[in-house]
Amino acid sequence: MAEKIMLIDGNSIINRAFYGVPLLTNAEGRYTNAVYGFFNILFKLLDEDQPDYLAVAFDMHAPTFRHKTFDGYKGTRKGMPEELREQMPLLKEVLTAMHIPIYEQEGYEADDILGSLSKKAEDSGLIPVVVSGDRDLLQIAGETLKVRIPKTKGGRTETEDYYAKDVMEKYGVTPLEFIDVKALMGDTSDNIPGVPSIGEKTAVKIIQQYHDIENAIAHAA
Repeated sequence: MAEKIMLIDGNSIINRAFYGVPLLTNAEGRYTNAVYGFFNILFKLLDEDQPDYLAVAFDMHAPTFRHKTFDGYKGTRKGMPEELREQMPLLKEVLTAMHIPIYEQEGYEADDILGSLSKKAEDSGLIPVVVSGDRDLLQIAGETLKVRIPKTKGGRTETEDYYAKDVMEKYGVTPLEFIDVKALMGDTSDNIPGVPSIGEKTAVKIIQQYHDIENAIAHAA
């Protein structure tokens, strides 16, 4: 049996934990709810998957190549709440104390790092389990590569799991085709404009028929 590596989107998971767990403070008045929620999710996932290796990726404050390509990228996003911002160093401190590797790269997002690490893992014969709340990562789901999307409600965490077949079952397109579906429909959370009047259903229908945007344009008439 091949060894397994779990790769976690640190920003995505701590963000979900922050909004899923009521505000808590320690004796010094320091906020801790997001870190507490993060480790609740992490320990649950470790119990379920029993990975041999573990790593956490984070976004950096520097602009990414997407910001340089499109000025409006994430332009409608509100800044990180101060109560969450002050917990980020604490999370990294705890991960470091636990000897869990942290990956960050200026100009790239945690998602990009997870995609690269999961590809390297597969090339090395490992089975990757990628954990993120961002559905954009469904594009890397594979036969053995599993994408896990946690949802936190009232302190409880439930997880949706996706292999390539599950993406096909839920969205009617392959993981690779899912990229073009997102391109057609746009992404309001990242302030990425799609094609006017095309929502998810129409985007899926077009890609199911033509398989990619270039072919759809060729048949625009």
